[in-house]
Amino acid sequence: MQILLVLHNLIRWLILIFAFWTIIRALSGLATKREYTSADGRSNFFFMLGMDIQLLIGMILYFTNGWFESLKNMGETMKDPMVRFFTMEHSVMMIIAWILVHAGRISVKKATSSNAKFKKTLLFFGIALLIILIAIPWPFREAVARPWFRWF
Repeated sequence: MQILLVLHNLIRWLILIFAFWTIIRALSGLATKREYTSADGRSNFFFMLGMDIQLLIGMILYFTNGWFESLKNMGETMKDPMVRFFTMEHSVMMIIAWILVHAGRISVKKATSSNAKFKKTLLFFGIALLIILIAIPWPFREAVARPWFRWF
């Protein structure tokens, strides 16, 4: 399980890089009124791929580390901020972000103009990035703090 925790932590950073890359490309595309290119599509594809891998690892951790078992006693789960965060808040927010990334990718592909593609990218991927940033257990979050980088 330690290997999966390390991978889950490292992939977080890749996802954040791909997310910011996607947002910056969309902002620059709107600002310069350039055409939507395959590089723009690649950036959001890698963001989506990272989210897919992260969800798979996260689900394995969720079901094998006892977080799922915590749902059997919801009263106690809701009283403990750390257990509540990983059992409910982190998981639900990350799944919502994952859905937004997939819906955004589909929406961007269906858009007909470059301007519309960039706007949809900013909307879907921007909201997903915001949710991700809120749902990460940053070291400065007292009750749920995790290290910047987790090693073996």
